[in-house]
Amino acid sequence: MKHLDIVVSGKVQKVSYRAVIKAVADQLGIKGTALNKPDGTVFIEAEGDDFSLELFLEFCEKGSDRSVVENVSPTEGELKNYRNFEIVKK
Repeated sequence: MKHLDIVVSGKVQKVSYRAVIKAVADQLGIKGTALNKPDGTVFIEAEGDDFSLELFLEFCEKGSDRSVVENVSPTEGELKNYRNFEIVKK
């Protein structure tokens, strides 16, 4: 198990990006959160095995049908042992 902090930039807010990412995370068994940031990016915390996280990152680069992903920047972080994947609404 490892933890990734992922910053996704581009047209990724108000285009169902987080909903698609949550569906993919649920299918792959990825746990964590997805949050819209004030700067227009989406911040994702994702935890899972190497193979699942690799597949998840590929989907992060595609996004939803209406999104335009410009950059996906993952960095390893400290494991937080999430129980599921949630969309955080603030």
